Amino acid sequence: MNQETRFIILLGSNLGDRLLELETARRLINERIGVVDRSSSVFETEAWGNTNQAAFLNRVVSGRTPKNPHQVMQYALAIEEEMGRFREKKWAPRSIDIDLLFLDDQVITSPELTLPHPLLHQRKFTLVPLCEIFPDFRHPVLNLSMTELLAGLSDPLAVRIFPD
Repeated sequence: MNQETRFIILLGSNLGDRLLELETARRLINERIGVVDRSSSVFETEAWGNTNQAAFLNRVVSGRTPKNPHQVMQYALAIEEEMGRFREKKWAPRSIDIDLLFLDDQVITSPELTLPHPLLHQRKFTLVPLCEIFPDFRHPVLNLSMTELLAGLSDPLAVRIFPD
């Protein structure tokens, strides 16, 4: 019997029909990685890193999976590629970005995968949707809740709920 773990993934898009891209990614994650049982609101956020590009829509999705961490990452990258994402330049505009934030409280550092996501605690566009659905979830390395991480954040970029 496989033990299931909770995955928490951030979705982002700033090209094409951004809302449709997020929904397509959510559907494919649900079909291939594990049943999505929680989703944050959709937030519109200024670009982070390379700020000279269109705003992103972001959403956190979560569910349970029997897959191991490297399998989850492989499926996420395959979904990105299927949806037209090719990693040619760091922080370039993209139709879809799938960031694996957490798998339960696992801590992994390998060439292929770092868990928790190494930059999530520095990014408002990640912490705001995380706080909406997992405010008390504790970062397994920093030992702070998502709410505590957001409260201590200095990221000045705007994050706004996207109107339906």
